[in-house]
Amino acid sequence: MRVTTKGQVTIPTRIRGYLGIRPHCDVEFTVREGLVVLSRTEDTAPEGLRKRFASMRGVLGRALTTDQWMRATRGG
Repeated sequence: MRVTTKGQVTIPTRIRGYLGIRPHCDVEFTVREGLVVLSRTEDTAPEGLRKRFASMRGVLGRALTTDQWMRATRGG
């Protein structure tokens, strides 16, 4: 594995799958006994923010398809 000039490396698919790393996940590196450890960080959104969005889940109902909602909200 090679490090780019920007200090970037690609995390292998097998490792991303094992850790559950998806696009836009936050990860952290720690040093333990001379080894660098990569881990996925937990959701750190404030509880109030999570509750606000959770309370909105399902408010649109199931009367329209996603495409119909998108057209309606975009004025198309």
